[in-house]
Amino acid sequence: MPGGFISTLGLEGDGHAHPTIHGGPRKAILLIASEIVDGLAARGYPVFYGAMGENLTTRGIDIRALRIGNRLRAGAAILEITQPRGPCTALDVYGPSIKDEIYDLRVRQLDPTSDRWGMSGLYASVIEPGEVQPDDAIGMLRMP
Repeated sequence: MPGGFISTLGLEGDGHAHPTIHGGPRKAILLIASEIVDGLAARGYPVFYGAMGENLTTRGIDIRALRIGNRLRAGAAILEITQPRGPCTALDVYGPSIKDEIYDLRVRQLDPTSDRWGMSGLYASVIEPGEVQPDDAIGMLRMP
């Protein structure tokens, strides 16, 4: 089956490489916009969908406009944005400068006016578990 089930602890069967850093109820799902991945690839970074550790790759959502507390529907699941992802050493394989391209001090300080807001991905908790399939719509349900 190409899809999966999003539980309160994440996409079932998709383990976390560093469970003391990633995962858990507040970081169950990592979303990254395909437009961000495409932009990084166009600038020469050897990235592809899934390469940055995301569980869900979005398309057509302005991920930079998402804020903590926004709720999204992904397939049958409902997610709530909890925090931006701080890039870790797992991204070092893509070059030493990738972290500077997608994250800065303002993002770390939870400032959504940063030009890099959302570029490193956004973590979400799972409000309502459910099935998700490739090409399922991911859409906004609520603003904070």
